[in-house]
Amino acid sequence: MKKKGFFAEFKEFASRGSVVDMAVGVIIGAAFKAIVDSLVNDVVMPFVGIFVDTSSFADVVVHLGGADIMAGKFLAAVVNFLIVALVIFCMVKLINKARERMEALKRKEAAQEALAEAEAEKAAPPAPTTEELLAQILAELKKQNS
Repeated sequence: MKKKGFFAEFKEFASRGSVVDMAVGVIIGAAFKAIVDSLVNDVVMPFVGIFVDTSSFADVVVHLGGADIMAGKFLAAVVNFLIVALVIFCMVKLINKARERMEALKRKEAAQEALAEAEAEKAAPPAPTTEELLAQILAELKKQNS
């Protein structure tokens, strides 16, 4: 067996459906992250900032000793995570529900097919036994010899 070159192996790897699907998912995920970042930073945090008397809650800094603790940015990251987690949870739930429906439909079709086969077997006359076949052959031979 001839060994493939590095680039031929890479091309085969990159052209597999699962790798392409994963790449599409990463690109869509990055775009979704940008949308969620904007939602949190440009809508949610400024709204929360109204209640703490600042332009945006993301700008809230706690000075502790010589350190600046970016409490607002941390809270923005937590809100960001919660939104993404909620959307992913809803998508997985929806996909699982669709998968369950497809499996139930396949089971129903298989049951209907089995029922149709069972009814067809009932409607068909029973196959003759070996003795009956031999008796028919003997009768036919007697007719021919008469």
